[in-house]
Amino acid sequence: MDKRVGPSWLRFQPLRGSLPLLPVNAQIEREAQRERHGVTQRRMGWAIALHGGAGEIPPTLPPERRQPREAALRHCLEIGISALKADQHPLDVRELENNPNFNAGRGSVLTSNGTVEMEACIMDGNTKKCGAVSGLTTVVNAISLARLVMEKTPHIYLGFDGAEAFAREQGVETIETSHFITLENVDRLKQAKEANRVQIDYTPPFQKEVKEETDIRGGDSQIGTVGCVAVDCHGNLATATSTGGLVNKMVGRIGDTPIIGAGTYANSFCAVSATGKGESIIRATVARDVAALMEYKGLSLKDAAAYTIEECTPRGTAGLIAVSATGEVTMPFNTTGMFRACATEDGHTEVAIWPSA
Repeated sequence: MDKRVGPSWLRFQPLRGSLPLLPVNAQIEREAQRERHGVTQRRMGWAIALHGGAGEIPPTLPPERRQPREAALRHCLEIGISALKADQHPLDVRELENNPNFNAGRGSVLTSNGTVEMEACIMDGNTKKCGAVSGLTTVVNAISLARLVMEKTPHIYLGFDGAEAFAREQGVETIETSHFITLENVDRLKQAKEANRVQIDYTPPFQKEVKEETDIRGGDSQIGTVGCVAVDCHGNLATATSTGGLVNKMVGRIGDTPIIGAGTYANSFCAVSATGKGESIIRATVARDVAALMEYKGLSLKDAAAYTIEECTPRGTAGLIAVSATGEVTMPFNTTGMFRACATEDGHTEVAIWPSA
C-alpha cells in the first residue's frame, strides 16, 4: 500500500480537482488583464518543459553519464504529454526526485556537515496559491510536502523541524537520512572541501594540486535542481521545483528554489522554474522578473526570459524553463549547459543539454 497521502505526482493528480478552469468572471478578468498589457490572445495549445539543472557541464560528458539523465527527462516528458492530452495535471518532479542522477530527493548533494537539506516549491498560476518547504532530511519527496503546505495549511512556507513534523502529521513517506546520501555525493563533498569552496552541483570542483577545474569521476558531476512548468489547453499555468541545494553549503542555508519569485513563480502570464546558483537567482528575483517583464513591459516570453538571464544574472550562474499562457516555451541559460526537455501541442519536442546549433 502506498504510504503517501495527498495527490501522487506520478499519477498527475490535479492541484485542485483538475487543472481547474477559473470561474467565468475570473477568466474574463484574466484575459482583460492580458489585453491591457498588450499580451496576444493567440492560443498555441498546451506546453510543458522540464529541467535537470544548469551548470558547467563539459561537452566531454561520457554517454554512460549523459544518457540516463536524458532518458529520465524524456520519460517524464512523455508522461506529461499524455496527461496534458487527457486534460489532467502534467507536473512531474517526483520521478526526478527519485532518480539519484539528479540533485533532488534521492540524489541531493551534501551540506558541509555531510547531511542533506532538501527544499521544494509549487505554485498555481491561476490562484497564485503556493507551498514551499526547506531543510528536509527524511521526506522522500519534498514536492509532495510542498503541495500539502499549499493545500492543507494557511501558510506558504514551512522549514526544518516544523516541516518534518508536518510531514509526519500528514503521513507523508519518510525514510532514514542515509537513503539520500550517495557515494558520488560523498566524493563530491570531499573534493569541494579540499578546494575550500561551495559550488553549484554541476560545477567541477577546483583541485588544489593543479589549480584548475577538472572533471569529477571522469568528466561528470551531479545534475542540478529539477523543475517542471506547464500550461494546459485552457491556458492554466503551474510550476514546481525541487533541489538539494549547493555542494558544501552551510547547514541551514536556503536557496532560491522555495522562495516565491526567485526560483519558482507562476501567474496568469507565465510559469517559471529556475536553476543554478541560488544566491544570484535570489538577488535577481529571476522567476518573478520574467513575469513582470511580460506583464508590465509587454515583452514576449522569449524576450523576457532572455533579458532576465543575460542581463540580470552573472554569467555562469543561472538557467530557467518557462511557458506562457499562449503555449510558448523558452529555456535560456548562461552556463555551459542545462539538461532540459520540452513539448508543445503542435508536435515540437526537444531534449537537450548544450546550446542549440
